[in-house]
Amino acid sequence: MRLIPYEPLRYFDNWRRDLDRFFTDLPGLFPQDLSTPRIDVYETDREVVASCELPGLEREDDVRVEVEDNVLRISGSISRIREVKEDQMHRRERFTGRFQRSVALPTRVSAEGCTASYKNGILEVRMPKAEPENKRRVDINFH
Repeated sequence: MRLIPYEPLRYFDNWRRDLDRFFTDLPGLFPQDLSTPRIDVYETDREVVASCELPGLEREDDVRVEVEDNVLRISGSISRIREVKEDQMHRRERFTGRFQRSVALPTRVSAEGCTASYKNGILEVRMPKAEPENKRRVDINFH
């Protein structure tokens, strides 16, 4: 006589939970491609805001920000002014070179009125939401 009732679906629930845990931890198992900077995108009542980690920018010309067809594109290059001879280098982990990142935006934005600021290695792009298009009912002529 069994003391625990037989529940075959319980095993599927445990399996699903294990798979969820595996895929949640999966990005941490692989090193991040440093040429694609990390970015957070959120929206407020009036705008969409993107915060992008870009440590090491020296000049305004080092980065380019474009908003087109509801896609935010950030590209540029990071260089180190003080070069160290290869035989003096013990560890090299910081990214140098060209980078690019494109992100689809969660809602329509207006390209006019976008602003960008850079402080403490974070590029922040503020994009005003586009006004909703006026809907108009079209009358149908029956003949």
